[in-house]
Amino acid sequence: MADVLNVARTDDNVDRAELIEEISRLRAEVARLEQRIEDLDQLAHHDSLVPLLNRRGFTRQLEKLIDRTNRYGDGGAILFIDVDGLKMVNDSFGHHAGDAALVHLAKLLINDVRQSDCVGRFGGDEFAVLLERADFIQASDTASRLADRIAGSEFRCDGQPIPLSAAIGIAMIEHGDCAEQVLIRADRAMYEDKAAA
Repeated sequence: MADVLNVARTDDNVDRAELIEEISRLRAEVARLEQRIEDLDQLAHHDSLVPLLNRRGFTRQLEKLIDRTNRYGDGGAILFIDVDGLKMVNDSFGHHAGDAALVHLAKLLINDVRQSDCVGRFGGDEFAVLLERADFIQASDTASRLADRIAGSEFRCDGQPIPLSAAIGIAMIEHGDCAEQVLIRADRAMYEDKAAA
């Protein structure tokens, strides 16, 4: 009888050790999958060239601000930025120069807005800035400051200075908006700014 109990205890110890080992393995697998999800989310919502959100990631942030505006009245604005002459930079100096100009502009935009604001690259030579809790005067002041900073920035490629400028459209976020409506208004305002220059 004692021998039977000892065998049963040994089997329990083996089963317990196997169970602990399986739990450890499953925890490691869950951690690996969670990291993979985080990596895929990063790829899906961030630009591959510059350290900014891409259009999808920016739109997600815009939708969150619209929800807060509808619920709490937070409000805000979008600045839609189109860089002038980037095709000329690519054609004259090569795509490496165009990429360097985009990186230069991304850093400039990040450094020249509030930490609570959101900057994204929509693709090509288009950027957007989401200004939280900003009225039209604040948005206009920020747009003017950014346009001046872009035009006054010293960008060089292969030692040669390359002038940069941008057209910036402003759209206020209003109660009841959807992301697409705000982006369309900002895009139209940017083309109006470009036509007025």
